[in-house]
Amino acid sequence: MYKIILASGSPRRKEIFEQIGIDFSVVISEDEEVIQKSRPGEIVEELATKKACSVAAEMEEGTIVIGADTMVALDGQVMGKPKNEQDAKDMIGKLQGKKHQVYTGVCAVIKEIGKEERIIRFVQCTDVWVYPMIEEQIDAYVATGEPMDKAGAYGIQGKFAVHIEKVEGEYLNIVGFPISKLYQTLMKEGIDLLSFK
Repeated sequence: MYKIILASGSPRRKEIFEQIGIDFSVVISEDEEVIQKSRPGEIVEELATKKACSVAAEMEEGTIVIGADTMVALDGQVMGKPKNEQDAKDMIGKLQGKKHQVYTGVCAVIKEIGKEERIIRFVQCTDVWVYPMIEEQIDAYVATGEPMDKAGAYGIQGKFAVHIEKVEGEYLNIVGFPISKLYQTLMKEGIDLLSFK
């Protein structure tokens, strides 16, 4: 029996965990996010590991700490959260009519009672195609305020859904957490996340 800790303040990740019925607590890492890597997949894995390990250092045995970081990339170039409305418009202008990738790095620190700590890491990548958009559509979407706290300046689960042509890969990875990949990965380690209730 483990205590599950989600090392993330993301409301979307919290919703995904609640959706599948995991009993968990949220503890946010206070560490500064300094990155050494340059490729999108490596960056998200590094940030997820830092979040999880920082929180896990404060936890007792019998705990699983899960950290995550999500990033949007177009042609290998990382797109973070927009700084302002113009930045959001520029980002969506680049994404429209094209395929891009959403990367989520996940790190689970397993602190078993009486055993050595285990660290499990993976990166999930999903391809997303956005329909061509005219300037008025981009302006109208940015005016909703929805893009401002999201990587790549859009929320697939929100108003931007009408502009998504297709998705290849795990949908919830785009929302912010590849829950099925985490569940299957931990099952291979003999841990069933849905059994801790």
